[in-house]
Amino acid sequence: MKKIMVVTSTRADYGLLRPVVKRIYDSDKLELCLVATGTHLMEKYGNTVEEIEKDGFPIAHRVDIMKFGSGEYETAQTIAYTVQAFSELLMKDRPDMMIVLGDRYEIFAVATAAATLSVPLAHISGGDVTVGAKDDFYRHCITKMANLHFPSCPDSTQRVIQLGENPATVYNVGGLGNENIHNVPLLSLEELEESLGFENLVPFALITYHPETQKGTKPTDEMAKMLSALDETDINLIFTKSNADAGGEELNKMVDEYCQKNSHRAKAFFSLGLKRYLSAMKYTSLVLGNSSSGVVETPAFGTPTVNIGDRQKGRFIAENVIQTTGETDSILAGIRRALSDEHKEICKNVTNPYYAGCIASEEIVKTVTEYVYAPHNTIKTFYDL
Repeated sequence: MKKIMVVTSTRADYGLLRPVVKRIYDSDKLELCLVATGTHLMEKYGNTVEEIEKDGFPIAHRVDIMKFGSGEYETAQTIAYTVQAFSELLMKDRPDMMIVLGDRYEIFAVATAAATLSVPLAHISGGDVTVGAKDDFYRHCITKMANLHFPSCPDSTQRVIQLGENPATVYNVGGLGNENIHNVPLLSLEELEESLGFENLVPFALITYHPETQKGTKPTDEMAKMLSALDETDINLIFTKSNADAGGEELNKMVDEYCQKNSHRAKAFFSLGLKRYLSAMKYTSLVLGNSSSGVVETPAFGTPTVNIGDRQKGRFIAENVIQTTGETDSILAGIRRALSDEHKEICKNVTNPYYAGCIASEEIVKTVTEYVYAPHNTIKTFYDL
């Protein structure tokens, strides 16, 4: 059997990778080597490794890399340390292929170690553009190191090829989030309310806001403007907290303080877990913030969404998503429009650009299996348009 190492570093990428992990685990041709790292192992980010354990997947390695803090210099230190840590891991337990998803700095470092040691790399969700985050260039760097590519939409597929990747290695499989929405058994509204400890939850907003790491502005100033807009609303609020990007800890403190002052209608969670998060997305009146899930996953539900600022700028935006600036008046106008009957009607008929007509995880694992059982070398050549 061929060993496939899947690396997950956050609650977000694990939720998307979960169906791929399950298919590898169930395969009679592949051996799963699951590695948990990053914020999965941090108590202050919810110890989300426990979500993996609850799913019953064996964790082959736990690699603690988050030792330096979340500022820009500390992030650079984390990247350097992660390259070293995963280089040592790969020398001890070398897989036939590694699978990574997305664009985070720690995954960039993991991919760097794999590519340097000539471990074949499969990359999910390459080719996206997110102007407001440094994730944008981390993602493109991973593309240039990867041997197989699984972008989530036609635009991203074209960008991967434009980056010089051979079309024969690029497979538009659609978004894994879309697959989860159709396959994960969701909670009823009553079960969701009980799980969140929140009676009479509806109507509510589901909110996630991350720092715009590319912009050079203070994330706390941007968060303050969003919270000011929420002061002008009367719906309930469910926050999922920011990730470990530079400035994320400061945003989480602001969210905690806001929820304390508005405890009658606001609650914050480090992680809802996949089932609760998707269930909340089903019943919410709108998704608010600048998380990729607001752009990539909400079209499958037809959920009204307000995307703030430039963090996701460049992704394909479906009609259910309303784009605003980071200013309070613009955010408030977006919220009011999202809650309008007119926009709700638009959302009912939205076309999901992240559905490719196939089961994404099935196509990914099938292609990976064919690759690792065929003779290959890891030498990459640039494909000229």
